[in-house]
Amino acid sequence: MTDTPARLLQLLSLLQTPREWPGGELADRLGVSRRTVRRDVDRLRELGYPVQATLGADGGYRLVAGKAMPPLVLDDEEAVAIAVGLRAGAGHAVDGVEEASVRALAKLEQVLPSRLRHRVATLQAATMPLTGGWGGDSATVDPHTLTVMASAVTGQERLRFAYRKGDGSESRRQVEPYRLVSTGRRWYLVAYDVEREDWRTFRVDRVAEPFATGARFAPRELPARDPAEFVSRSLSRMQPMVDLDVTFEAPADFVTARLPRSMGAPEPLGESRCRLRTRVADSPEWLAIRLALVDCEFAVAQPVEMTAYLADLGARLSRAAGPQPE
Repeated sequence: MTDTPARLLQLLSLLQTPREWPGGELADRLGVSRRTVRRDVDRLRELGYPVQATLGADGGYRLVAGKAMPPLVLDDEEAVAIAVGLRAGAGHAVDGVEEASVRALAKLEQVLPSRLRHRVATLQAATMPLTGGWGGDSATVDPHTLTVMASAVTGQERLRFAYRKGDGSESRRQVEPYRLVSTGRRWYLVAYDVEREDWRTFRVDRVAEPFATGARFAPRELPARDPAEFVSRSLSRMQPMVDLDVTFEAPADFVTARLPRSMGAPEPLGESRCRLRTRVADSPEWLAIRLALVDCEFAVAQPVEMTAYLADLGARLSRAAGPQPE
């Protein structure tokens, strides 16, 4: 490669991966001599990039932490991932994060090529966060699957895909995609199933071979206030119902702000106490953790089995906070 600026950018992109690169391998990747690699490394150091060299038969190079933050070189997928993450961070009221996310996002989107700005905007416009979280393990989702679905949502195109249910059975689906919903642990697609003639919620990690057919459709009216509420209701039907009765030693507004919307609002019992009586779809173990995260004193009247779990959980936490054996 004879174009020095382009070669330096490619070298920098390689060095930004968390590994050590032998000089010979870098020379082969760049199509230059090892002497040219050494000169290029010196140029990067002059620009402020802390490149560390190791001695040996072939020698090696790696990018290490320095005193200042140098510019980064990102490929297309990395740029899209960072932009989507920054947009999510900008939408949450976390002290010190929201403003910084907006500033960083503005800098990134200013230099993003139009094709990448379109991908970021498409994914963001088709996604709605579901706050409050649901139990269960997180699931890995193929970014390509998300991109195809987001494009179909935005373009109002019918979507075909293979779907694996929780019991392992597989089927082919054709749907009119409405919106993607993120719970923080999983992604869900809200869509109208054309063959079953009804609305459905699909776990995106169970989707394979998504394909936008190109057939357009007019959006139907969603039988819920918004997609997040529809997913909440769908998940509720899959979970056992629990009668919850708990008293908090805190004002109702304080408790309401710290509980998922799906659990409802507590009833005030004066200025500093409130009571929550509701039916929720979740396990007593997960509900116990949710109640503890409210960060105030509380007493559970129902379900009875949660009382035993709270006692056991409290004992384990006390042991964990105690002196550690040598």
